[in-house]
Amino acid sequence: MTTILLTGSSRGIGAACAAALAAAGATVIGHGTHSGIAADLAERGAATGLWARALDAAGGRIDVLVNNAGVFEANPLDGEDAAWVAGWERTMRINLTATAELSRLAVRHWRQTGGGRLVNVASRAAYRGDSPQHWHYAASKAGMVAMTKTIARGYAADGILAFAVCPGFTMTGMAEDYLASRGGDRLLADIPLGRVAEPAEVAEVVRFLALDAPASMTGAVLDVNGASYVR
Repeated sequence: MTTILLTGSSRGIGAACAAALAAAGATVIGHGTHSGIAADLAERGAATGLWARALDAAGGRIDVLVNNAGVFEANPLDGEDAAWVAGWERTMRINLTATAELSRLAVRHWRQTGGGRLVNVASRAAYRGDSPQHWHYAASKAGMVAMTKTIARGYAADGILAFAVCPGFTMTGMAEDYLASRGGDRLLADIPLGRVAEPAEVAEVVRFLALDAPASMTGAVLDVNGASYVR
């Protein structure tokens, strides 16, 4: 039985991932506000505490870590300096630093247990960028991708595989708010598929990477964006 720690499992992509992974026979230890292990990843030390509690719940072994938790919050360029920096640091703390902390703990664990898999849910913003109010979001997701590739290259010999998924707009609460604020029809016109992705579509890619992707795929970054950004 494969045991998976999945962050941000309460809603949206995370909830869809939890369902897909459980349906495939995995044991999913969730983290979130409404279900699973509670941890505010904006707080220092929260990621370390989450890992410790998850490891205890798993009986001492976690096979896969899926870093899905994240925030998408506007940070206006013309705001007060202190507020802008605070917004930048909050997004970095949740999206990138907490992900790095959990990934580090997982890699150390897997070096002792014979390997494992890491799946980071990033964003097309890592490559395409985002709106002028979301510098911090794009930078945090680009950092996730770079970190994933570094882990893949550094620890493949230890049986540690690392992958990233880069969704475009996905029909979650965050995407719905963004579409509404920036004119949904115009943004949809930029997606050749003609619609945003469903959470279940992203979850299927996460499930594949977490459970079935061949080892030679380590380091891969998979896009799920309706051809709105093609690398």
